[in-house]
Amino acid sequence: MIFKERTFYGKTPEEFFPQDQADLETRVANCLATVSGLDASDVSVVSKGNTILLTGTVSTIEEVERAEEAARTVEGVAEIVNRIAVA
Repeated sequence: MIFKERTFYGKTPEEFFPQDQADLETRVANCLATVSGLDASDVSVVSKGNTILLTGTVSTIEEVERAEEAARTVEGVAEIVNRIAVA
């Protein structure tokens, strides 16, 4: 078997999906899971670069605000797009 050097036209896969992107999502999700007064079991966290997208549902508007505030405290988060709905 012969292995060739990887060649790409344009950006490498690592440039499209940086390794720390999944780490940032995990850190934000773990942070949300530990916030007092927030049931984040129906909240999803997706990152694109340093921007975090929060989606899903919670019970109250206060929980929506708590989730956004908590996500902002995570190191590496530059922007929050909060699409959490109250169910």
